[in-house]
Amino acid sequence: METGDAGQSTMAVVLAGGRGTRMQSDLPKVLFPVHGRPMIHWVLDALDRAGVEEKIVVVGYRAELVQEELRDRAGVRFALQEQQLGTGHAVQMAIPYLNKHAGTVLVVAGDSPMVQSSSLLRLLERFSSSGAACLLGTLIKENPKGLGRILRDAEGRFSGIVEEKDATESQKAIHEVNMSTYLFRVKPLLEALAALGNHNAQGEYYLTDCPSLMMDRGYAVEARAELDACEALSINTLDELTLVEVAMKEMGYPCAS
Repeated sequence: METGDAGQSTMAVVLAGGRGTRMQSDLPKVLFPVHGRPMIHWVLDALDRAGVEEKIVVVGYRAELVQEELRDRAGVRFALQEQQLGTGHAVQMAIPYLNKHAGTVLVVAGDSPMVQSSSLLRLLERFSSSGAACLLGTLIKENPKGLGRILRDAEGRFSGIVEEKDATESQKAIHEVNMSTYLFRVKPLLEALAALGNHNAQGEYYLTDCPSLMMDRGYAVEARAELDACEALSINTLDELTLVEVAMKEMGYPCAS
């Protein structure tokens, strides 16, 4: 797990507002213990090692519990998402911070404790030289079931994201998947957030719509399969939590218990 200074001008937005209804508990999902500590700490540790000093944690369900857990973490500030209206809406809650930021914005999920600082550093390095308005960190997954697929044109360039429920059979056969790891430049991100709609079955505002909105405005968007295989292990159920704990033990993660 590498350390570095690539993220000194980077602000992270950590999505941590959900309840996680499939976890069969009223505890905020990001506070579920994984390998001896609440899972969000593993995410924040990876950001620290990647040199990302400023971290905006978007809290929502039982926000006070998450804020109390993280009150001693350096560089952490909070944005409140009173209603959970989607990932795009969550990032919109961080706009007061984004308006004051001139560097890169890195968005990560608070329920992905396997995120690797080495992957974040690779993405940050690529983004700094790419000139793109958005870079998605993707991975190739043997069994992509349930995940959004990355669409590319005939030249291999990113063309969009399709969620599995909306995918055709040929699109479901795609193995490159979206893992909710994004790098943005501030101005295009703010423009896309302002244009987000909720015209979908869930009536929610999806961050996955932002790359397409940027492309519609003439901005360049890239997707690179820079994430490690272990980063496919996010947590939505108790069974997935067990899989992550097993993986952490096999990879030699220190246990805090």
